[in-house]
Amino acid sequence: MPFARAIDADIYYEDSGGTGPVVLLAHEFFMDRTMFEAQQTALAPEFRVVAWDARGHGRTRDQRLPFTYWTAARDALTVLDALGVERAIVGGTAQGGFTALRTALVAPERVAALILISTEAHGPTREQSTATQRFLDEWHDRGSREEAATQLADWLIGDDNHYREIWTRRWVGDAHNGLDAAVGCLLGRDSVLERLSEITCPALVIHATHSGIAGKRARMLADGLTASTYVEIDGARLGVTMTHAEPVNAAIGRFLRERVSLAHVR
Repeated sequence: MPFARAIDADIYYEDSGGTGPVVLLAHEFFMDRTMFEAQQTALAPEFRVVAWDARGHGRTRDQRLPFTYWTAARDALTVLDALGVERAIVGGTAQGGFTALRTALVAPERVAALILISTEAHGPTREQSTATQRFLDEWHDRGSREEAATQLADWLIGDDNHYREIWTRRWVGDAHNGLDAAVGCLLGRDSVLERLSEITCPALVIHATHSGIAGKRARMLADGLTASTYVEIDGARLGVTMTHAEPVNAAIGRFLRERVSLAHVR
């Protein structure tokens, strides 16, 4: 299995392969790298799409120590190091977008462009933190696991029965016992809104209108970046890369071909 070895974690990733420009994608909380299967299928071999599992998720192995999205940014760079890749297009959905933004701030010379899907630059509001904590308390109550999984499917996927069935089955069968550190990372994240002007690479901001990310915040993200392209996908939720794969893939492909200099992305 392909792992990138950090000091205190083994970061699992899957690589579409090929010699095209590298696109590194990070997933949403409570999901894993497989939420980008449609992008790996549609964009390869023109692009080499690499999707990886964050700490506390999927097949990544970590020591359950506290970490932040700045740590996750270093994990993203560790994956690029393992691949022998100097420069890549870096992106992600929701918490994956939090990581991508910080990767561009930590190592701008290694990020050719950003793909930011259903994400924001703000820290969490008090209401978001309270609602998330309440849900997680219910999640750890095994008596309400199926009910919580259904609620999670409503929130992340919506009415797409195919993906609802796949993910609900996974969630019910997975205890997610290693999520405590990841929860602390999510709820304790800092805002990078005031630092967006430091990011000068091209950026694609895809806003799913039913994602739970306020449209105003998505616009603030796009407006705060020096060179952004903004795309809305109406009616989509945080699982937009799965449920609305065709418009997502079209937007990514168009952005990379038209806005990004790809000659040195390897």
